[in-house]
Amino acid sequence: MKQIRTALFGLQSRLTRRNKHAILLLIDVILPPVALLLCIGMLHDGWALLFQTMGLRVILPLSGVLGGLVALQLGLPRIQLKSYETSAMLRTGIYAAVMAVAVGILLRIALPAFPFLGIVTFGLMLFLASAGLRIAMLNMLLWVLRQGQPKHRVLIYGAGTTGVQLAAALRSHERIAPVAFIDDNVALQSTTVAGLRVLSPDNLKRLAERHDAHRVILAMPSVSPPKIARLTRKLRDMGLKVQSLPSFSQLVGTEELIDRLTPVAPGQFLGREQVDQGLSRAADAYRGKSILVSGAGGSVGSELCRQLLQYGPARIVLYEVSEVALYNVDRELCDAARRAGVEIVPVLGSVTDSRLTRIVMQSYGIHVVFHAAAYKHVPLVETNPLAGLANNVLGTRTIADAAHEAGVGRFIMISTDKAVRPTNVMGASKRLAELVVQDMAKRSRGTVFSMVRFGNVLGSSGSVIPLFKEQIAHGGPVTLTHEDVTRYFMTISEAAQLVLLAGSFSDKESSRGGDVFVLDMGTPVRIRELAVQMIQAAGYSVRDADHPDGDIEIKVTGLRPGEKLHEELLIGEGQLTTPHSKILRAREESLSEIEMASALRALRSAIATGDEEAARQVILAWVNGYQPPQHAAAVQ
Repeated sequence: MKQIRTALFGLQSRLTRRNKHAILLLIDVILPPVALLLCIGMLHDGWALLFQTMGLRVILPLSGVLGGLVALQLGLPRIQLKSYETSAMLRTGIYAAVMAVAVGILLRIALPAFPFLGIVTFGLMLFLASAGLRIAMLNMLLWVLRQGQPKHRVLIYGAGTTGVQLAAALRSHERIAPVAFIDDNVALQSTTVAGLRVLSPDNLKRLAERHDAHRVILAMPSVSPPKIARLTRKLRDMGLKVQSLPSFSQLVGTEELIDRLTPVAPGQFLGREQVDQGLSRAADAYRGKSILVSGAGGSVGSELCRQLLQYGPARIVLYEVSEVALYNVDRELCDAARRAGVEIVPVLGSVTDSRLTRIVMQSYGIHVVFHAAAYKHVPLVETNPLAGLANNVLGTRTIADAAHEAGVGRFIMISTDKAVRPTNVMGASKRLAELVVQDMAKRSRGTVFSMVRFGNVLGSSGSVIPLFKEQIAHGGPVTLTHEDVTRYFMTISEAAQLVLLAGSFSDKESSRGGDVFVLDMGTPVRIRELAVQMIQAAGYSVRDADHPDGDIEIKVTGLRPGEKLHEELLIGEGQLTTPHSKILRAREESLSEIEMASALRALRSAIATGDEEAARQVILAWVNGYQPPQHAAAVQ
């Protein structure tokens, strides 16, 4: 048997498309006379009638010629066996009917006594022979093609229209065999649809093992994506491979394949007016200047670079430690910078590298520094405190020293609301960095140092908008650390605009520098409300105890180490106004030069020896209001 299959496989592979068409045409030529002979033989005295009537002997070969012509006209020989389906079967029926009429007319002329029932029998026999032979050839072809090929047995989840069409399409596949339907509809269970049994999803793992099926194809395009995602996770947990199929109407374009999350714009949830685009005040501060942006590949850093282009600086130096981030922002800015006549200089390196920072400051004649480089993800810095402190504190001191030595005009550090009475290492490191900048401001005669402090930026790396969007796309749950947690928010675009404007104030409105510019973040946003708005904006509903049939669940996971319920923006009392209503100025206490030197010396020693506990003691000693993570929940 194996030798026969091998021989047939070799023959099939050697046949050209023209050869296969010729074979199918030959079948359509041979079948009519054969069917007519069998029909005559079934009649009373049929064989005797054949030898006695000259007309019958002429009609036999003529029927073959007619069969070939009719088959060619209908295109039957061009239909591939694996595509022989309902529509092709209909063509075969037309072929048999036309042949029955044509042969019937010829028989009436040659032999008027030939019974009408014989003509009908001929048509039926021709149809069954033509269709049956093609189906038999298809099965033989599949048997040959499956030689030595692994056969994938699949379950189809969904016995609706899409599932039935899928099953029909897979029947002629040489390597995939549908074995059963799975459907939640109780009315369909235990019935047979398209030749396959419809089974209940209960005990699905056992059913898959019994049918030796390791793959499930989801054929339920009308079910919402979140429910599909939940079902997918459930099936994968059973060890099954899962694939999802869109509806056939989507595939042919009568329905759109829509990413329902695309319309969600971060700024739509804040309910606040955006900064006007005509910030002409900042133009004089940056036009024609050489500007360095550290952390240029980050969310805020890259947006600063984009917006700086409109002010016409002579050069923007992209200072970034991540090669991938630097490559992406450099590639993005190149075209726009060329049109604006701005030179873009990518520099790959860390702000902790004192040699490189000094070389860059001197080589490119830097006038303004925006220091946005920082490790900012609270849980990561909490578990890697030495790396966070080294980058955020010592890195700030290194690049600030380099700016001071190079005679840079302005140095603006990007800070965070988590620096105010911090309960985590990240916030404490940013407060220490602020103290470093305040110390540099007191000792500097040429460089004006300042800081801009603001809250969360929507759409930035690690913010809740991308996280919630990803969780919604996967069917949920949307994770919430606490029911009552709130945060200050603004868009990346607005934050960058206000940072640039605040940076232009530092040398015009302050004689000493050291200012902490605090951006007006508006009213804190309740994160649960934000999650609900995002779910609804994506076209879904919230699933909870009151709405068990909803799409997306909101799951409370608990506050993470060092996380507050509510953030603050000011350390001390009172704040001063600036020429822009959304920018406030706070003068906050700082360390003396001796205290700052002692803090940095202790921190360097702890980092050099890898002593995390000693590093935390530095924070406790010098960061006012710092509370270790275990007390964070009490700070509200």
